[in-house]
Amino acid sequence: MPTDSRRISLLLGLLFGLTGMGSASAAIAVPLMGPDLGITTAAATWTITVYILMLAVTTATYGRLADLMGIRIPLVIGISLMTSGAVAAALAPTFEVLLVARLIQGAGAGAIPTLGATIVTARYDGEIRGLALGRLAAMAAAVSALGPLAGGVVEAAFGWRAVLALPVLGLLVVPFIWRALTREGTGAQLDILGAVLVALTAAGAVLLIQSPSTGVAVAVAGALLVLVGVPAVTFWIRRRPDGFLPIDVVRNPTVVRSALSASAVPAAWFASLIAVPAVLLDHDWEPYQVGLLLLPCVALSAVLPRLASRVISGVGPVRAIGIAAAVSSVAMLVAALGADRADATLLAVALVIVCAAFGIGQPALGAAVGSAVHEHVRGVALGVATLVFMTGGSIGSAVVGGLGDILGVGGSLVVLAALPLLSLVALVPEMRRSPAAAAGRAGV
Repeated sequence: MPTDSRRISLLLGLLFGLTGMGSASAAIAVPLMGPDLGITTAAATWTITVYILMLAVTTATYGRLADLMGIRIPLVIGISLMTSGAVAAALAPTFEVLLVARLIQGAGAGAIPTLGATIVTARYDGEIRGLALGRLAAMAAAVSALGPLAGGVVEAAFGWRAVLALPVLGLLVVPFIWRALTREGTGAQLDILGAVLVALTAAGAVLLIQSPSTGVAVAVAGALLVLVGVPAVTFWIRRRPDGFLPIDVVRNPTVVRSALSASAVPAAWFASLIAVPAVLLDHDWEPYQVGLLLLPCVALSAVLPRLASRVISGVGPVRAIGIAAAVSSVAMLVAALGADRADATLLAVALVIVCAAFGIGQPALGAAVGSAVHEHVRGVALGVATLVFMTGGSIGSAVVGGLGDILGVGGSLVVLAALPLLSLVALVPEMRRSPAAAAGRAGV
């Protein structure tokens, strides 16, 4: 077994964090785009929406590509698209060009969450795998948490366009992980029609989730894509059971239930990254001050990997997901109280709690899914799980953005506090299964 788990997992976590920074730091630039591009702040928020949309819907595609041709080529494609999109966004002369650039950037960023987990689960086993997944998640959370601070500092020094170029830093990481990127796959051809159908259906779901804050037209488009896409995907899976979305992945209860429950964790995390700056900026905080409030999350990343590894090895990955979901619920209640009182201390505590939940939930999902499926479909299984996981982030941002105007930020966070508890219902059957039984079903 390779002995480079610490270095590889931290570097992959850095890449993962840069994808999160693509939205967290860009949020600082949103109010500043309007005067330069002649648009409203509401229109400028589409630069965040389209990025998250493309990041979410392309994760499964990269996972399947990794199964078919190995990890190296899909990851290079993804990082190339992410960095070129970031540069194009920074140089965009018009809002329309900026949106296209952000679409490209998000399409590339979708490679990293899936392939990062795939590299770790394929390269390491046992306790080392759990520790590596924990480091990856902790580093990702830490870098994402630095997004508002980095965005504020860069914007103050170089302007909002430079903020959009920050993900270019991902290119510097590639040489250091190059040898860990496998080139072996099954050699099969990609089911292009299946990939398109899954991507369009996933896009419809994300648009529906985002519609409370983006309008009726987006809701209608999302609903149409889902109504057409779900039966089309179902038909295609039955016709091509070994195609883009293998039937043994879709019917695997551990994959489906773990992903659904774990999605509550990024919902709380992304909601916090939107709600906390919104509350504090409304009370005359500077962007860099908001960023400083997130520094305890960065410090927590030093201990999260070992904590996550102990939790996962102690209670199993499925129960660890349940713990992370419950902790997320507590974080949302604390954040709601802090938002109502505009109490920076409570908001900081909530951020630390939800950061801990993310640091446990994300590696637990990777461990649960990675050990529940056969090796030849591990990439797409992790891709589907990551798709559901990242869609949870869209739910969090949509609830805060859509219900925040109606219930207030605090009220919207209370609504989100119920989501993790509801998600635990999906895990009850899996919690009753023994790890040995799960391994037996996967043939591992």
